[in-house]
Amino acid sequence: MADSTQRDTGTVTTKVPARLDRLPWSRWHWMIVIGLGTVWILDGLEVTIVGSIAGRLSEDGSGLPITDAQVTGIAAALYVAGACSGALVFGRLTDLFGRKKLFLITLGVYLAATAMTAVSFSVWWFFLFRFLTGFGIGGEYAAINSAIDELIPSKYRGRVDLIINGSFWLGAVAGALLSVVALDTDVFPAWLGWRLTFALGVVLGLVILLVRRHVPESPRWMFIHGRAEEAEQLVSDVERQIEAEKGVPLPEPGEAITVTQRLSIGFGLIAKTVFRSYPRRAVLGLSLFIGQAFLYNAITFGFGTILIRFFDVPSGVTGYYFAVIAFGNFLGPLLLGRAFDTVGRRPMIAGTYIVSGLLLFGTAWLFGEGRLTAVTMTACWCVVLFFASAGASSAYLTVSEIFPMETRAMAIAFFYAIGTAAGGISGPLLFAKLTSSGVVADTVLAFCVGAALMVAAGVVAVFFAVAAEGRSLEQIATPLSVRHNAP
Repeated sequence: MADSTQRDTGTVTTKVPARLDRLPWSRWHWMIVIGLGTVWILDGLEVTIVGSIAGRLSEDGSGLPITDAQVTGIAAALYVAGACSGALVFGRLTDLFGRKKLFLITLGVYLAATAMTAVSFSVWWFFLFRFLTGFGIGGEYAAINSAIDELIPSKYRGRVDLIINGSFWLGAVAGALLSVVALDTDVFPAWLGWRLTFALGVVLGLVILLVRRHVPESPRWMFIHGRAEEAEQLVSDVERQIEAEKGVPLPEPGEAITVTQRLSIGFGLIAKTVFRSYPRRAVLGLSLFIGQAFLYNAITFGFGTILIRFFDVPSGVTGYYFAVIAFGNFLGPLLLGRAFDTVGRRPMIAGTYIVSGLLLFGTAWLFGEGRLTAVTMTACWCVVLFFASAGASSAYLTVSEIFPMETRAMAIAFFYAIGTAAGGISGPLLFAKLTSSGVVADTVLAFCVGAALMVAAGVVAVFFAVAAEGRSLEQIATPLSVRHNAP
């Protein structure tokens, strides 16, 4: 089914995007989801482990002279700073050298840094490798979201993207329950248990790396970067596999597009495209990322401290509470994801942000009035984050599909880095300071700031969100390389 023509002028006419979008769901798509999407489980594991072990790390006998505020504050901020830096560096490399090379390299960086964290012998070493772990994870966000959106059919893109990003919380459940066992001094000595939690992340990462080797390069990236014949062959192979699996011929694809091939896109053109050609979309992306980043990075890293300081929950059992919250978070994208493809992006993005923000205001009020226990606090968070997690996942979906293909990885990296730097670095530092004070009003203030940012982002989505449901990536944002005057 090769239907592209390479010309001396460096242009190519292809139906690769239309061919990919009309594919039915198949085993090949499951391979993509498992090979690429499971990395968010590692991210959830990382974030949750640090929040859960903060209390134990600060105790005598842990092997590190560190305070819980340093773990949930400085170390958390360094992890996020690393993620922001990694997103920008690897995002640029992803657009230049392809999705496949980079999603293998970034996972390798994560594995090495996590292994080094497990053998931390001093505070500075712990801080350094938390930064480098985040550096690898940040690169994953750009490379993985680019590849997923370019390989998944438009009919399923919204729900698949949300569920994959929401799988972060499966890792959070695992991390929370793992911490309960690892922090039990009757099972492991205080200096060993927390190290084993990081070591498990390395083991899981190695398993994912083995699966990921079989995930192909994005055909959309290939035909723009001078590899049209390889893209055609790859899509043809996939079509044959799916026709054999389904036992019926595939329908005819839609229209072809003609593009001028180019090896790279400069930063100047990327910035001009994002901010001059799509200013409303740029505001939307920043709003969504700032709101969710502050809420999640601040609250996730500090929840264990809240339970210990305000509800006298022993540090060794905070994982049980967090596992319940994390599972509620995963249910949000799982149960609401389909609606982003059917009800539509705009009402669902705006609704999940605004509802979660309003519910968080209510939780802050109940906490401030002293009407919550550890159990009811956990229940409130389950409800809040059921909606917030779907909204937060939609932020990644949004910025990965509303800008031209040539800028996709860099756009994801930019909005993730800027939004996360604004809410994800300042959030943990501020939240650690407020919760460590032991003053209820200080924690209420942190809750209210997070709630206000979520509501504000939802209001922006009401006016600026793009109706991308069921549309191809090329329809949502025309590639910069498209020749409008092509015959």
